[in-house]
Amino acid sequence: MKKIKNILVALDLSHLDEKLISYASFIAERLKAENVYFVHNIKKYEISELFEEHLKDVNLDEVIGDELNEKVKEHFKAPANWEVLISEDPYSESLIKYIAEKYSIDLAILGNKKHEKGTGVVSGKLLRLLRCDILAVPGAARESIKNIWAGTDFSQDSRKVFRVTKDLQEGHQVDLKVVHVYSVPVQFSPYVSPESMGPKVEKHVKEKFDKFLKKLNYSEAIEPLIFMGRESGAAQKIIANLRNSEVDMLVISDKGGNTFSPFAVGTVTEELFNANLDVPLWVVK
Repeated sequence: MKKIKNILVALDLSHLDEKLISYASFIAERLKAENVYFVHNIKKYEISELFEEHLKDVNLDEVIGDELNEKVKEHFKAPANWEVLISEDPYSESLIKYIAEKYSIDLAILGNKKHEKGTGVVSGKLLRLLRCDILAVPGAARESIKNIWAGTDFSQDSRKVFRVTKDLQEGHQVDLKVVHVYSVPVQFSPYVSPESMGPKVEKHVKEKFDKFLKKLNYSEAIEPLIFMGRESGAAQKIIANLRNSEVDMLVISDKGGNTFSPFAVGTVTEELFNANLDVPLWVVK
């Protein structure tokens, strides 16, 4: 079973950096990670001409490096080895991808800044570029994991989320709910009403859920959580229900595939990744 040994944390000198560092400390200790790399990309081309004259004698790499090292020393308490990496690249995504491959990164921790103006360092490109798992952390994230939601569409790909949930549960009391969103096939609506098909589809989904959980042979208790997505897409359905819950983390696969569930189309994963979530989102590659 794959273990999380090397973690990358993307920083951008925003107020979210302290949260990312402390959350990385929490996750690194929880998963017994060995190495954590804090990465910042200096985009000198974004510095306006107004400030170029004032900064020409300033070693930005050294100044920013010193600042980030101080922040990490203050907020990172895990026993893992850590290092601050400063670089200059026109594209932060390509830099993060390069470092992830060079240092055999298992998990990339990024800031979810969708609540604010601008996209921050989190980009839909990273969801496709990185081969490692991705953990998007919002400013409101709690450094506690007592309740986890794991998304599934019953596919082989979606089974890999349970590798992560098992690691997060190990040695701790954590409740796990497995989330599935289904919808009534609309192509039959001219001939059969959704109202009459709904109960049959729901029964079918519950039977598949039971078979899926038995095949998992999961050592911890799992509670099924089934939502019907007739009135909205899977992502919106999950987001709406997350707001009324005490979930500490949502874990989903990067892809999957199922007849009744739009959850694993890939676009749904991307939609969740780009949403204003108040909880950390772990995308398993």
